[in-house]
Amino acid sequence: MTAALTEQERSRTAATGRKPFSEMVHKAFYEGRRLVVPLMGFPGLNLTGCSVKLAQQNYGEHFKVLKAIAERYRPDVVFPMMDLSVEANAIGRYTVFPKEESATVVRDEFRLEDLEAAERVNISFDARLLGYVETMKLMSIGFPSNILRGAYVTGPYTLAALLMGAEEAAASTVADAEMLHEVCSFATSKIQQYLRLLIAAGAQIICVLEPSAVMLGPEQFDEFSGMYVSHLCESCSETEVSTVYHVCGNSMHLIKSMARAGVDALSLDSPEAGVDLRLVAERIPEDVILIGNLNPTGPILYGTPAGVENDVRDLLENMMDYPNFVLSTGCDLPQETPDENIMAFMKAGRNYRFK
Repeated sequence: MTAALTEQERSRTAATGRKPFSEMVHKAFYEGRRLVVPLMGFPGLNLTGCSVKLAQQNYGEHFKVLKAIAERYRPDVVFPMMDLSVEANAIGRYTVFPKEESATVVRDEFRLEDLEAAERVNISFDARLLGYVETMKLMSIGFPSNILRGAYVTGPYTLAALLMGAEEAAASTVADAEMLHEVCSFATSKIQQYLRLLIAAGAQIICVLEPSAVMLGPEQFDEFSGMYVSHLCESCSETEVSTVYHVCGNSMHLIKSMARAGVDALSLDSPEAGVDLRLVAERIPEDVILIGNLNPTGPILYGTPAGVENDVRDLLENMMDYPNFVLSTGCDLPQETPDENIMAFMKAGRNYRFK
């Protein structure tokens, strides 16, 4: 288990300019081990018997799920369940809430003039959004100091795509860039409101979820995602809060663009999606943390504990030369992921030593 940062180490953190997450990553490397941070909000539901709908709408139940994850698996960072509907729902977009699946923003009519009314909506008063903020407050009170508290926000381009429609947003990168910039700028302002609330509640890592942007080319990504994510990073620049860029799918063509946005870390999908972590490590600055990338729907979902341990060791061996690597999954694990396979992931990650 990762030791909490001592006061001496916190002083060194201040001296080196590293944030706690970065300091823990480098501390682990020089001790010959890795941080172990699987993304696994949904499997935690099995530990408490809670449904997705209840956890996403009742912050006390959500906290119970996350606390159960912390106590059962002892990861170095705990994130909540991924939810791309929070900000869109908070500004009034049509959202459905299935019992056993994540809330989903339904394609609905969009008019640019609707943003004028939405601009006046203070999402800081949205009950569901505040539920995630209250969950973070409970994590701050109820988690041990050696487990960092992560939070998710929707990426600017992805939120724009949820508002406009994915196809319409993609087409606008060429046909109506001015309008898309207006929507992305609006989206960024709302995300910043949410981000600041999460930081005030005790979040130590903010992960920006930008799955829709994987379909963009590098120049479009810079223009409609990276530039706006840079603004979000500025909101964290005077704090000890780390920022993470998470893009699903094959993001190899976007790696340099992602790193240029000013984030502290990149969270990337699996080799099966086309991501080569060693090649990524060669393309990004050494001070950018690389998080990944066991396939969440591969052997950890349907294989054996022994197979999972082998896959984890292979990944760790492959990334042995890179101090900035954190062992994780390529995305959030499905709720159906067997407990014994998650335990095997944690065991293999914890036991691995390369010095």
